[in-house]
Amino acid sequence: MRLLSVTSAILAFIILVTEAKLAPTIRLNNGYEMPVIGLGTFESTSGDAERAVKDAIDAGYRHIDTAFLYGNEVEVGNAIRSKIEDGVIKREDIFVTTKLWSTFHEPDQVEKAFQRSFDNLNLDYIDLYLMHYPVAYRRVLQNIRLPSDDVNAFYVFPVDKNGNTLTEDVDYVDTWRAMEKLIETGQVRSIGISNFNSEQTERILSMATIKPVTNQVECHPNLNQRKLINFNAARNMTITAYSPLGRPHTPNGQKLALSEPKVLELAQKYRKTPAQIILRYTVQNGAIVIPKSTNKNRIQENFNIFDFELSDSDMQIMHGLNNNYRLIDFATDKDNKYYPFNIEF
Repeated sequence: MRLLSVTSAILAFIILVTEAKLAPTIRLNNGYEMPVIGLGTFESTSGDAERAVKDAIDAGYRHIDTAFLYGNEVEVGNAIRSKIEDGVIKREDIFVTTKLWSTFHEPDQVEKAFQRSFDNLNLDYIDLYLMHYPVAYRRVLQNIRLPSDDVNAFYVFPVDKNGNTLTEDVDYVDTWRAMEKLIETGQVRSIGISNFNSEQTERILSMATIKPVTNQVECHPNLNQRKLINFNAARNMTITAYSPLGRPHTPNGQKLALSEPKVLELAQKYRKTPAQIILRYTVQNGAIVIPKSTNKNRIQENFNIFDFELSDSDMQIMHGLNNNYRLIDFATDKDNKYYPFNIEF
């Protein structure tokens, strides 16, 4: 049976969940299903992360996003296993994503890095493993007394004395080929990319034996990624939106959509919160969303976006908020040949 396009499939599933507890899912290009909303865990400290994941599962989330970089894979795994042991979920009910960090892009390091994340999570398998960023970083030992093969002994953002990132000339295509081999282990079901632009995505697709299922990128009304969403949809790939609500603190006093008067007006119109309007918009725009929170009430609030739909005219209002403002630009990497943000999308 022919798969629906990514955007139309997301919209088709939405009508099924008006009264349902669980979120709709989207079928990935390899046949697995991925919920269209998940809990992001970036900057969630260990204790907060474990509690937030438990709260999210209780609220109906069946998609949890973490990464080696976040330093909370162990706690995320503990929370999920606890809910499995309590009979709240089965392993197959929940979709778990983690990521390969840039200090482990060399092909001979990929399997080792994956195994660390696999052991940290301590689940039967990982649903999705992403290449976190196309630029490779140098592995630089911190001045601490740990074995040199201990991942905690390395800086995750290595810089020189001038604050410039120390990068390595490792082609992300070679890293991808090593990631493809992970599928053969049965320990991971899907692989994908993150922070890749359209040209880099096309290059991966041109050589891939296994196609990426998603590209996880910054995406919110101020950077709505419509061109990249359409680009990926045409290639039967999804876009996963990180920072879909922006961030609490922005440089230069930049005004984000959460405080935009037009969003506040729509929140009153639909009797929803500004965050719910934004998340609903991003899902209708064709992306999977992974809002981060450790607050139980906001975790529940963020999930409750499937009992209403923005009209076409209101979607146009939201589209109009786009100003291509990027919160996370990896600015110190701009001179690297694999830096992804030097082109439009």
